[in-house]
Order: sequence, then structure tokens, then C-alpha cells
Amino acid sequence: MAESQHAEKHGFQTEVKQLLHLMIHSLYSNKEIFLRELISNASDASDKLRFKALQNNDLMEGDGDLRVRISVDPEQNTLTVSDNGIGMTKDEVMSNLGTIAKSGTKEFFSQLSGDQAKDSQLIGQFGVGFYSAFIVADRVTVRTRAAGESDAVQWESAGDGEFTIMPITKTDRGTEITLHLRDDSKEFADAWRLRSIVKTYSDHLSIPVQMWKEAEEEREGPDGEKIEAVPGHWETVNAGKALWLREKSEISDDEYKEFYKTVAHDFDEPLLWTHSKVEGKHEYTSLMYIPKRAPWDLWNRENQKGIKLYVQRVFIMDDAEQFMPTYLRFVRGLVDSNDLPLNVSREILQDNKVTRAMRSASTKKVLQALARLAKDDAEKYNDFWDNFGNVLKEGPAEDQGNIERIAELLRFASTHDDVAEQRVSLDAYIERMKEGQEAIYYIVADSHDAAKNNPALEVFRKKGVEVLLLSDRIDEWLMSHIDEYKEKKFQSVTRGDLDLGQLEDEADKEAQEKLEKDFETTRDRFAKVLGEKVKKVRVTHRLTDSPACIVTDDHDMSTQMAKLMEAAGQKVPETKYIFEVNPEHALVQRIANEQDDSQFAEWAEVLLEQATLAERGSLKDPASFIRRLNKLLLAI
Repeated sequence: MAESQHAEKHGFQTEVKQLLHLMIHSLYSNKEIFLRELISNASDASDKLRFKALQNNDLMEGDGDLRVRISVDPEQNTLTVSDNGIGMTKDEVMSNLGTIAKSGTKEFFSQLSGDQAKDSQLIGQFGVGFYSAFIVADRVTVRTRAAGESDAVQWESAGDGEFTIMPITKTDRGTEITLHLRDDSKEFADAWRLRSIVKTYSDHLSIPVQMWKEAEEEREGPDGEKIEAVPGHWETVNAGKALWLREKSEISDDEYKEFYKTVAHDFDEPLLWTHSKVEGKHEYTSLMYIPKRAPWDLWNRENQKGIKLYVQRVFIMDDAEQFMPTYLRFVRGLVDSNDLPLNVSREILQDNKVTRAMRSASTKKVLQALARLAKDDAEKYNDFWDNFGNVLKEGPAEDQGNIERIAELLRFASTHDDVAEQRVSLDAYIERMKEGQEAIYYIVADSHDAAKNNPALEVFRKKGVEVLLLSDRIDEWLMSHIDEYKEKKFQSVTRGDLDLGQLEDEADKEAQEKLEKDFETTRDRFAKVLGEKVKKVRVTHRLTDSPACIVTDDHDMSTQMAKLMEAAGQKVPETKYIFEVNPEHALVQRIANEQDDSQFAEWAEVLLEQATLAERGSLKDPASFIRRLNKLLLAI
């Protein structure tokens, strides 16, 4: 009963209103997941109390038997989920039930399309938690008292934009959530239906999930034996053993999948998982999942989450980022250690050798699982790559010890005719390498088309040499941290002096030397008129169809790296390019014969600006380029 009838009325955060509306209308076909979410929250509340009681046993208030209870009242059409866990204070109720305390909420809502099927998947990635109650209820009442506190509070809302809070008397700690079911959700007031849902979604929880079993009178069995009367009692419905502690051979795929949905708060099934028990110097169990789809906030590196930490089966913390590197931040799951202390903190985890060992082993397990997937099911791996490939590319910069494993998982576009975009592995590239080819050639550009059509590829097409086409913003960063793969060096086709090694025969080399010698006077002329605008002028090895190109010197910042740093707001020193000219091109030959020095200078500027446009995609002064080009065209 309420101590006071003075209820405070509050408005929901705008995002909560949006989420409630979307869930009620988008998740209609997945209604039963509300019970999984409420039981999961209740279990977490019990885990948190168990952990806090390690330092202050008074919080248990003489009742250490933690449990979740589900009860129904068919006449009132209500369902109640209660726990005797940590409970909430008034401030916590306001914070937890009135707002969505997640960073990036605005970005999440900007991704919603209005398509119910698509939005339901996105909501599943965001996590629905407590608010899923409104999928089946037109009114929700929460009564709660925090462990160790005397004041209790009641929260109530019809999910229509407002909620009320009022003080109440509640003798037992914990939280009680009563759902006043909608007329179309009366099935959830049926005890048998609820037991079935608990077995499906919450069987793995270590905390007992109980439902009331009615009393049975004394009766006679089928063989005439006497069956004694059984009083009404709370019966545990779930198996009650943590799934990760069971033997792998005893766990079905369906059980693994349902456990993932509870851990990740995802409606979808996982793409794959890896479950291992380690004994020896360090003893722990890990269960890691790869989601099927990227979470909505994947690119928020500061909001890493996914790994739950247990110590000796006692829940310690959510989102323990110390057990998985940032480039694997999409991994969900848990670790359960026998070696860490129960009072472990995030600070202790940061510098703990046990933590480092577990992180290293868990990382390798995930990378190995992905490598097996790539080998056994290329189509599924391609789906993974579409969702998480760009995040995985962060790996070589962060995890030097696993560069070879990460490189094996990378996929690229390529000039090879028989492969789809973004599907070439480095192993496949190496298998197709030409005899005498010593390097893995690649190019980085703003887009796939810009990479594919870059003039620097001309000599490689002529010789039938495959080049990897990189066009994601992170690719230049990736290639600055990976030097070789399986003893094959990476070489950019737009950096330095191109060396094709054994791909060039003696006749090619002799012809190139003669070309350079014959063009020496014209080359010097180009160098004189272009002056400080270029680092140097030289005869190209790369071009067969284009008149000129620009390339970056080996030790200078590449074009794409400069763009990446500029986009991050960093000041970048101006790069002077090497200007390469193709003496065999008809336009270059015509310019070389130009006797008018001013006309020659104009043509030299045009060639340089054309080459710059092809490499950078833009010019500092495009208007001057157009005027100069028009002037020369009129003079023809």
C-alpha cells in the first residue's frame, strides 16, 4: 500500500517515447522476448547484490537465497516478475526507467527507416531491456527498495509519454514489476505458456527462476500406490546451471543461440561462437560470440562493450573491455576466472598478468574461429566481412602480435577479372602471383572506381599483374602498419620508384634506359618550368596509355594518409610529388616539340594538374586549370 498519495508526474526522455512507440509497433511478432529481458534484468540485479555483499554482507538482510519469481493473476490479467536483488533508490529509478542511458542514442534513432521489419532488427541491436514490457502491457507498475535502504518507491506508466513516482512501504528488498496485460496478450497470463518461455530463454541462468505450483491433495497412483499431498510451493522452472560451466558435448546449438540472445540482448542468432575451458597455469572458461549483424554503435570506440566478467561463478562486471582488443569490440560473451580476486576492479584488471594472459588467449580463439569460418563457409564469412571488415582492419595497428592472423582474414577488391568486389584474400592473391613477382602490389584511393582507373595501374595491366584496390578510409592506416604477409612485401603502385624486379626482362630494362636518355633534355625542361611545384621530374615506368602521373616519394606522407589526418582535424605539411612523364605518349611528344617556352610551360602545368586530379581527386585552383586548358584548346 502507498504511504502517500502524492505522486510526482514526469515526462519521458524524447528517445524513450520513440523507442516505446517503435517496440509496440515493430516487435509484435516477437512479443515473448519481453519475459527474457525482464528475467535477465532480475538475474543481473541478483548478481550485483551478491558481488556487493562480498564487501558488506549486511546488504543481504538475512536473506541470502537469491531468486526470480514469476506470478500471474488471470482474473486481473496481470503478470509479475520479482527479484530479491540489489533493488533501486528513487534516483536510480528516475535514471534507469525515465531515460535511455546510452551514448549515441541520437545516432541510433537517425538510422531508423520507418520500415518495421528493418527497425525491429535495429532495435534488437540497441537493446530493449525493461521497456520491452510495453510490448504486451498497456500499464506497468514497478515497486522497488534498494538493499540496505529503508525507503521504497513505486513507478508507474502507461507508456504514453509520462510516468509517476511515489513513496511506498515495501518490507522486502529488490524489485517487483507488474504488467497489466493488453487484451491481445492474455496468453501471457497462462502459467504453462510462461514456463515454456522460461525453459526456452532462461534455462541457462544460474539463479533460480521460480513459479508457484498449486497444492496437490493426497491421491492414489495408477498402480494403487498412495501419493501424499503436496502443499503449494515455489517451484524452480529453469535448470539453474550456468551454461558455460557445462560440457560442450552436453549443450545443443539451440541452447548456445538462446544464451547469446540473453547475453547480447539481440533478437538475431549469432554468426558463430567459441567455447573453451582452460586449465593449468591459469584456470578460466570463456564463451565468445560473433554477432550476425553489426551493432548500431559499432564505430563508437569509446563505448566498447560485450564481455561480462565472472570470478568463481560470481558476476563481477559488465563490459570488461580488458579481455578483448578494441578491433574485436563486436565480440559478445563472458569469461569466468578461478584466478582473479572477487574484489577485482577495472584498475586492477588493467595491469594484471592473469588478465593479459586471458586476453591474449581469448583474442587468438576468436581469430582462429573466424579463420575456420572463412575456410569452411566463404558465404558466411563474406557476410561477416561486410559487417565487421573495416573494424578488423584496425587490428594490425593495435595488435602487432597477431598481424599474421589478422592479415589472413582481410579481404580486398582486386584487378583480377574473376573475383567479386572486396572478396580477395591475401592467400588467393599469392597463389595467383606471376612467376618472378616478389611483392604484393596495392593502390589506395578515394573510391573503388578511382583506384581501378588510376593511371599507375597501366603497366600492371599490360603485364597481367594483379593489384589490390583499396578504397576505404581506414585502408591507408592499415597499410602503414602491415609490411608483409608470408614473406611477401607490400608495395604501393603510387609510391617511390617502381621496381618490378624479375617481372622486367633485359629488353625492357634496355628500352627504358634508352627512353630516359633520349628524353633527358625535355625532362630537364619540364623540371625548369615546374620548379618548386614538384619534388622532381622523371621518366615513368608505370604508364602505357596516359601522358603523366604524380607519385609520392618513399618517405613522404601518402595522399590518402594526408586526407585521413586532415579529416581528423590535424595540420598536415604540404607534400611535393614526383612528376612522372610518359615520353611515348603522343601528347607528350607534341609538347616536347613546342618551341614557344610560354606555351610549353602552359602545357606542363596542364599535365601536372591532370595528374594531380587523377591522384587526389581535386585541385587547389580548378578555375585556373580550366582557363589554362581552354586557352590551349583554342590555340590548337
